[in-house]
Amino acid sequence: MKKILGAFLVALLLVGFVTGCRPAVPGDTTAPTVSLVVPGSAVVGVAINAIVAATFDEPMDPASITSETFTLTGPGTTAVAGTVTLSSDGLVAAFTPTSNLAAGTVHTGTITTGAQDVAGNAVEADFVWSFTTGTTADSTRPEVISIVPANGAVGVASNGFVTATFSELMNPATITTATFKLTGPGATAVAGAVTMAAAGTAARFTPASDLAASTIYTATVTTGAEDIAGNALASKFEWTFSTGITPAVGPAPVVLGTAGTYVILAKSTVTTTGTTAIVGNVGLSPAAASFIVGFGLIADATNVFSTSSLVTGRLYAADYTPPTPINLTTAVSDMETAYTDAAGRTTPDHTELGAGDVSGLTLFPGLYKWGTGLLAATAFTISGGPNDIWIFQIAGDLTVENGVIVTLSGGAQPKNIFWQVGGQVTLGTTSDFKGIILCQTQIAMNTGAVLLGRALAQTAVTLDANAVTQPAE
Repeated sequence: MKKILGAFLVALLLVGFVTGCRPAVPGDTTAPTVSLVVPGSAVVGVAINAIVAATFDEPMDPASITSETFTLTGPGTTAVAGTVTLSSDGLVAAFTPTSNLAAGTVHTGTITTGAQDVAGNAVEADFVWSFTTGTTADSTRPEVISIVPANGAVGVASNGFVTATFSELMNPATITTATFKLTGPGATAVAGAVTMAAAGTAARFTPASDLAASTIYTATVTTGAEDIAGNALASKFEWTFSTGITPAVGPAPVVLGTAGTYVILAKSTVTTTGTTAIVGNVGLSPAAASFIVGFGLIADATNVFSTSSLVTGRLYAADYTPPTPINLTTAVSDMETAYTDAAGRTTPDHTELGAGDVSGLTLFPGLYKWGTGLLAATAFTISGGPNDIWIFQIAGDLTVENGVIVTLSGGAQPKNIFWQVGGQVTLGTTSDFKGIILCQTQIAMNTGAVLLGRALAQTAVTLDANAVTQPAE
């Protein structure tokens, strides 16, 4: 009987090999999902020579990723001719148009339910998104514009991540362990996984296990990394850091992508009265420069940016000269992605702490969740190490009363503190606040309020004689 059963199983496998059918992966009945598309949904000003890529949350069956299951149309329902490829790890499908896309046109990408993972599970529903092209091709090489950890950083958490943020949208099929590497000690390769973060502008290397303590590591992004138009880095980008002896506590940090190049970023208005002092760049999109009010803008000769006596940095608006519009569109998309990431974290360490009032409390690293608003009527403390992470999920408003001071202790850093706010943020008169504010509506800073962090708002930022300073990286 055993011989007969064995022969039967072998015959089934042979039939599968001959016919192209795949034996099912035991236990996998979960439908695959699209985790990232580049260009993202609603992005405007996309280069006409761009490719279109979709990243899945698990390896896909190459036979199911074709020009029938991954299509691109535009204008209207006109099919765009192109080829579809799947990365060697099965995670990234790329649609490469045969010729340049139509300029100034809405294009729609579709991943159909014919797309299947390696276990034969199909995408549950068609995944459809649209973006709008600009008028020109992209021939500019991408650059690495920020890194975590910083070059030369010491005492880095052994259980942390390594992140590189690029100046523009990257082709996720080219962001792999072959193009983003970590070595140490010496030239020893560190095993790990590489994923795209933000909305296609940041890459994250996640080591397979904790890094060795008190060890120098080298991170490298090679010239194999390409933007969505096929332009590669001009030269490899390399930096070093050394680990400490203490692992980080708290959730994984929120990746800001190119939104992290702004200390203030908003969509509708940025206004100020009084003697405001800002250290860092200011961005506004899709609104025009006329909605940056009270800064006395002085346009650069190229009209790519403006300056102001109130800002140690540059101010950018959606109606400035390219590449500013597409850069801002990408940054706003990254801001929204970061907000969604922070809001979507699960398994909080603390729920409804203080019944929505943190006055007088000490907040240690972790994920905090409030189903209502959050009030700080008196001073409170955020305590933890320099690599520890805090994420505060607030469904309603965040209200910091007049004169309230947020004190950091133990080496806690503003860059590692994330306030995700579903309502409005109000920083009271002469209050002193710290952290990255990811707000779905408006951030209002009353007279004399101070912020060491970033104000990233999906509507407006209003200022009145405030000091806003970007955190040290």
